[in-house]
Amino acid sequence: METPIFDFVSRYAASGTSRLHMPGHKGVGPLGCEKLDITEIQGADSLYEAAGVIAASERNAAALFGAGSTFYSAGGSSQCVKAMLYLALQTTGRRTILAARNVHKAFVHAAALLDFTVEWIWPEPYQLLRCDVTAERLEEALRRMKEPPAAVYLTSPDYLGHVQPIEELTPVCHRHGVPLLVDNAHGAYLHFLPVPRHPLDQGADLCCDSAHKTLPVLTGGAYLHMARPEEMGGEIAARQALALFGSTSPSYLILQSLDLCNRYLAGEFPAQLAETLERVSRLKDQLRAQGWNVADSEPMKIVVRASFATELADRLRQHGVECEYADPDHLVLMASPQNREEDYERIRLAFPMYEGKAEHKVPLSMMSPERVMSIRQALLSSWEEVPVDQAVGRICAAPSVSCPPAVPVVVSGERIRADAAAVFCYYGISSVYVVKER
Repeated sequence: METPIFDFVSRYAASGTSRLHMPGHKGVGPLGCEKLDITEIQGADSLYEAAGVIAASERNAAALFGAGSTFYSAGGSSQCVKAMLYLALQTTGRRTILAARNVHKAFVHAAALLDFTVEWIWPEPYQLLRCDVTAERLEEALRRMKEPPAAVYLTSPDYLGHVQPIEELTPVCHRHGVPLLVDNAHGAYLHFLPVPRHPLDQGADLCCDSAHKTLPVLTGGAYLHMARPEEMGGEIAARQALALFGSTSPSYLILQSLDLCNRYLAGEFPAQLAETLERVSRLKDQLRAQGWNVADSEPMKIVVRASFATELADRLRQHGVECEYADPDHLVLMASPQNREEDYERIRLAFPMYEGKAEHKVPLSMMSPERVMSIRQALLSSWEEVPVDQAVGRICAAPSVSCPPAVPVVVSGERIRADAAAVFCYYGISSVYVVKER
């Protein structure tokens, strides 16, 4: 597959052209990659007005993923989350989003910037780490609303690897005339499984992938996928939406890595992915046989449930392994075809036979918090930082997150109760941002 962005930059780097343009390093420096770091010079194309090499590369990506259109982001899925919410609001003219509660804080920031109302689908019982949505629950939630929302918004896979039944939820959304938006940040690889399971394959209208999370792409590289661009304002609207939330100086190093990833996806990746899935599956089975509580999750994650998960993370470090995440109850390992057999062997050595049952506490639960003001009002208000024990009864200003990373315990505009304060403490959050009292 052609790599138009990388080819252009490589030719420019080899040309010996005097660089009387940005960046200031002029193609030289201690990192060694500076010669490939350029800006929107003649012929390089421009990300938000793409008509040349960037547009050609994005068309390659769309063909690989089976999308109607695919657009690059150098600002991660956070930029794409905001862009696809903007597109849904603009296209439908409605101002409410129906969302499963386990959202990334990028969604909360989007609600503040775009000033939309959120109706939540709550976990039952209420918790932070997971929010199962069935077709029946979604149908009930949509029927309760006075008018259809601008979109239904889901996070799938979530941070701990749970995947929503998108293929069952899509028909419900479409019967109500509502687009389905999916934060697929952790699932860019899902389209390339032996049986594709990407949200686009299951009928989602818009979704975003963090390419850098599971593919060999530099941090910040992401995709915004549109199933049917003509229904969501088309290419121009999508680029305007991304431009609204992105830097006017996107990294050409990131864009090149997205471009080169197309060649990899079109070539050896499916076979290497299949081999990796077998390795990960064998490792999960081995850990279970040794007595560990390994959660059912999307195929590339290994999620171990244990009441001493942070200690397990330290043990892994002693064996030369750094995990993705550890909290008081969960250890998360993320694999990819770029991992070596040595990496898996180190994990095996770090997990001895566990004598007895691996204790796992049920995550702390809460009651649904009371909404006092809009997310925008709270997040843009005057705020102050206070210790958690002084926050009870106060209104959350900016979300304090660590559980899992970037899933808010309390959303901006909600009142902090004692049960929420206990959850903050459980996850090591000692202070929170609250709206200043007049």
